[in-house]
Amino acid sequence: MMRSRAPGVFAARLSTLLAVLALALAGCATVPRAPPAPMTTPGAAAAAIRDPRAAIVGSATAMLGQRYRYGGAAPGGFDCSGLVEYAASSAGIYVPRTAQDQIHAGVPVPRDELRPGDLVFMHLARKELHVGIAIDRDRFVHAPSTGGRVRIDFLAAHPYARGFVQARRIVADAARSTP
Repeated sequence: MMRSRAPGVFAARLSTLLAVLALALAGCATVPRAPPAPMTTPGAAAAAIRDPRAAIVGSATAMLGQRYRYGGAAPGGFDCSGLVEYAASSAGIYVPRTAQDQIHAGVPVPRDELRPGDLVFMHLARKELHVGIAIDRDRFVHAPSTGGRVRIDFLAAHPYARGFVQARRIVADAARSTP
């Protein structure tokens, strides 16, 4: 004799399946959050004062291999804008939480004038807007998508080159003194 499953078990499994499907289709987080507290690891503050660009890139690349997590903004899981927020905070720089807000931070930068720590924005399949952090003029670090991990990619690679929207500089250039 076969026993039928209780309707509650089916509803619970269906709810779990729908939640997993929603996360798989999600892109960058859109839930605004309060500015994060600056990172307080030994030496991070001193490094940020000396070279905030290096602090941003160093913090982001230290997260290589971390899992993508929708809404994630801390070690253990990042979405694209969460990685940017985390890395910028390590240099004592506030950026908004979402890619849609981050694209208005700082000042625009021509693609061929990218510097380490600049933000790069692109439209990718299934994502409204994606953001990463330039390492140099050719490479960037980012949290790509559900199922992925924080990694380094080339801006000239598919689909990044085709989807490139703009770059923004969030670290001001040092004032140049004239002799």
